[in-house]
Amino acid sequence: MVVRPRDDPRDAPGGDPGPGRAGGGGRPDPDGARAADAITRGVRGAEPGEVPGRLCEVAVELLPVIGASVSLRSEGMPVQLSASSAQAAHLAQIQATLGDGPCQSALEDGAPVLACDLTAGRDAGRWPVFAQQATEAGVRAVYAVPLGSGAMCVGTLDLYRDRPGGLTDRQLHVARVVAGVMTVALMALPHGDEPETQDGEDWLSGLATDHDEVYQAVGMIMAQLGVGADDALARLRADAFAHGRTALDVARDVIAHRTRFDRY
Repeated sequence: MVVRPRDDPRDAPGGDPGPGRAGGGGRPDPDGARAADAITRGVRGAEPGEVPGRLCEVAVELLPVIGASVSLRSEGMPVQLSASSAQAAHLAQIQATLGDGPCQSALEDGAPVLACDLTAGRDAGRWPVFAQQATEAGVRAVYAVPLGSGAMCVGTLDLYRDRPGGLTDRQLHVARVVAGVMTVALMALPHGDEPETQDGEDWLSGLATDHDEVYQAVGMIMAQLGVGADDALARLRADAFAHGRTALDVARDVIAHRTRFDRY
């Protein structure tokens, strides 16, 4: 029997049926079908560059979360591609700045990381600085779902909740479905040697503008201090942490010549 929720359809209990099944015996997968319908509606008519953001919005629609963001694995810092809201984008930037949090752990493990209570207990102790900043930003739980797995993990879908709590197995299954579609969409991105989009720009490059600003600033810090890229990025992150800002905020000040590291 399919258990149907009485209030919020996103809080339905149950077990993770796996792709295309609702358990043994070949039974239908109503959660996967509902997710597929929502994804189809969400991305209908979207340009390639709009797909990550649309899928983040679909995740918020389907799950008991207030925001979602997607980031790609990259040397140094994750590349934030899109988010469902400014708050979700800010949480992604906090993790990128700190180099720590559920997102980074999911990238390292190649498996979902469910931080169910950032206000106390094990999760708060595992990422203490991130937990403090996340709760100050109004988030009490974060779920990071890898895009791919293991050595083939290309990024994460991060989900943010404003109250402590976990995901049921069925909800985690839905999150995996969204992440799977997100992975396929990202793996199909055009590369530099492929035809450009209609606006004359590789759409991944357009989405990753913030990441480009960080590395432009890193190059300027390298020149100012005569250090390598890793040290320059570490200095950028340390300055952001010391002043309660994101790495992107500091990077923009460096590019605008409002901040110079050779003056410290």
